[in-house]
Amino acid sequence: MSKKVLVLSASPRKGGNSDLLCDQFMLGANEAGNQTEKIFLRDKKIGYCTGCESCYSSHNCVQKDDMAEILEKMINAEVIVMATPVYFYTMNAQMKTLIDRTVPKYQEITGKEFYFIVAAADSSEQAMERTLDGFRGFTFCLNDAKEKGVVYGVGAWHKGDIKGSAAMKQAFEMGKNI
Repeated sequence: MSKKVLVLSASPRKGGNSDLLCDQFMLGANEAGNQTEKIFLRDKKIGYCTGCESCYSSHNCVQKDDMAEILEKMINAEVIVMATPVYFYTMNAQMKTLIDRTVPKYQEITGKEFYFIVAAADSSEQAMERTLDGFRGFTFCLNDAKEKGVVYGVGAWHKGDIKGSAAMKQAFEMGKNI
């Protein structure tokens, strides 16, 4: 059965290591007959949450940017892939900003399957746990979120270092098997 897959790529570089892993995941998911869409956060205008609390009653953000559209896509997707390069052992600012801005409608992001993709220069998967804790903190706040898999793109410092790695095959297979 075909699923709607939304890939959120927080790489600031098109063709960066985490972005290449997203593409592999999508190739696998498409090969299996799923519908995929990738949102490249770098191309979107997403302001920081200002903590104004307006969304608590209205369930809409007062900021007029691209986040409302992204939130609707998250609500409508069945599978959400969140991908980030790892900066100083945590997710980058683009991904954290997106997560913070889900507040107006996070309670509507229900019953989703989540996959996480991390890419880092460090070669230790264990060292990526801080980043994954951030993703898990987000999904812990969602109703019936299910973590389905993690792609560890470790040992990739420079753009393109991930090419030919085991993580590329893992991302493809994970996408194929959703």
